Amino acid sequence: MVLERAARWMSAVGPAMVGGGYDLEIFTENPDEDLLCSICHGVLRCPVMISCGHNFCRKCILQWLKRQQTCPCCRTEVRGKLYVQMHKLKRKINRLQVKCPNEENGCPALFPLLRSEEHAETCAYGLVTCDNEGCPAEVLRKDAAEHGQSCGYWSEMCHMGCGTLLTPENRDQHNCYMELKETYNKQLHKLRVKARRLESLSTQMCRQIQLLSEGLEGAQASANAQ
Repeated sequence: MVLERAARWMSAVGPAMVGGGYDLEIFTENPDEDLLCSICHGVLRCPVMISCGHNFCRKCILQWLKRQQTCPCCRTEVRGKLYVQMHKLKRKINRLQVKCPNEENGCPALFPLLRSEEHAETCAYGLVTCDNEGCPAEVLRKDAAEHGQSCGYWSEMCHMGCGTLLTPENRDQHNCYMELKETYNKQLHKLRVKARRLESLSTQMCRQIQLLSEGLEGAQASANAQ
């Protein structure tokens, strides 16, 4: 129900609305009658005035004039320029106070209509989808971080760089220091084994060189004696 109400609220204030004014329910006080559109009965959205002096939502009157060229209020024929934009009236409407669509979730915020979309994007009481892949949960924006840590779909690579993918099942048991120490000791053992092999090989090569050297010296001595 809260999602449906929020969707209706955003359709009432959002820029993608096909036609019609702002829903009266979003305002903290009942707007004055002169701020209402006689076609949609909502608060004027992008207010314009036609030749007879009556004001309407721009999209409302454009849709009306597609069917007939008379004023919806006085039936006077619309002549000349279709409408004049009412910038001063629009500024007045933008200053009207509205309620947060997440009021039922506990948001107490009141703000000018002009800030509706800005507030909706950051409201702590707005419903958001969990960031963890595969999680269907929708939680309040203010609770999203806490939910993300306890979510059954949570996963994250160990920040210590050990390469372990942490999940709710292994997170509490994971001891990165011990695992890194164990990995280090294994690598150190391998290096020591290699070092001993290299040392043994070096000793053997030195022995062979010594034998060759002694053999050459003996051969040289025999040659000199002859």
